[in-house]
Amino acid sequence: MRTIGLLGGMSWESTAEYYRLANETVRDRLGGLHSARLVLHSVDFAEIAALQAAGRWDEAGQVLGQAAKGLEAAGAELVLICTNTMHLVADDVQAAVSIPLLHIVDSTADAVRAAGLARVGLLGTRFTMEQPFYRDRMAGHGVELVVPEEADRAEVHRVIFDELCVGVVRDESREAYRAAIRRLVDAGAQGIVLGCTEIELLVGPGDSPVPLFPTTRLHVEAALRAAGV
Repeated sequence: MRTIGLLGGMSWESTAEYYRLANETVRDRLGGLHSARLVLHSVDFAEIAALQAAGRWDEAGQVLGQAAKGLEAAGAELVLICTNTMHLVADDVQAAVSIPLLHIVDSTADAVRAAGLARVGLLGTRFTMEQPFYRDRMAGHGVELVVPEEADRAEVHRVIFDELCVGVVRDESREAYRAAIRRLVDAGAQGIVLGCTEIELLVGPGDSPVPLFPTTRLHVEAALRAAGV
């Protein structure tokens, strides 16, 4: 089993899901007392969030690149950025290390294509929904993204930062997400990408009339395959 480097803390709520899912999956596949070989660097999300808000993506990429170097030095043989949004600087992170970075959009697109779908809705932070990095990489896999209208984008983003990132899960917010999903389906979405790792703490299959694509779980599963599990 190869060692996976987790570049996390953005937020730690979702990074904990990466850790849990990786270990549960290894246990289920290998049995006994087996667990995942992991190295974790957890950043201070307040610092990263401030750079996001200021549009200082180059600086954020430098911070994550340095963290990825530390993971490689600690023995990681591949690296995951444990957040959808910060894949905006994935090229900077990959350039900082010699080990492969497994991109979350690639694992998600593979699952969408395997399901026979070509047009899916995207829920995530405002950065993920509005910046081109996610849409363009999905398009490279032959998948078209549909994003919510402005009011839904604002509410989806608010719930992520004001609630999910600090461990708050509210029924009212789940209802707001369900409504946003219904509107995406009405706009032609054949499935819904949960394009923020924290959303999986709030929304599950019973909340959508179409298939959901949980990016955290898909990313972890792809990493474990690459790690030889």
